[in-house]
Amino acid sequence: MRPAREEEEVREFPTLGALEAQVIQVFVDGVKVLGLPRSIGEIYGLLFISPEPLSLDDLVERLGISKGSASQGLRALKGLGAVREIDLENSRRLHFQADTELKRLVGGFIREQVRPHLESGQSKVGRLLEVASDEPDAELQAFFKSRVTQLEYWMSKARFVLPILQKVLGE
Repeated sequence: MRPAREEEEVREFPTLGALEAQVIQVFVDGVKVLGLPRSIGEIYGLLFISPEPLSLDDLVERLGISKGSASQGLRALKGLGAVREIDLENSRRLHFQADTELKRLVGGFIREQVRPHLESGQSKVGRLLEVASDEPDAELQAFFKSRVTQLEYWMSKARFVLPILQKVLGE
């Protein structure tokens, strides 16, 4: 018996037009693949399709999210280099605008998400070889060591490819 397919959650945005809502959904789908919170996709999507910079309060009102969620999302997006702060004349509030340069977005994602996981994984793999050596069953020990060796190989390839990818993207 196949498991029931999860329904796609598509939120309604009563204060937005159809195009804005559809663009936001594209980014929500994208961040879902990357394992990032939905609100990050919503915030970036709205900033991406907005012709004017938006304040935190604008994002809260138009997306129907909490100030805390909007603030956390903006902080994450700034860390990725996906949004920038804009000072508008005659306004005491900070405003935000989407950065649309692909090289900055990918470079920020590699820097903030991929590289830390890779570095953490490297130290874990080193310990795995020690644990695999403790396996009393010789056949199982050989299997575990071969798999750990495969992980080490993948990590070495990733350490080689990431700097090249960042250089190609101009980061």
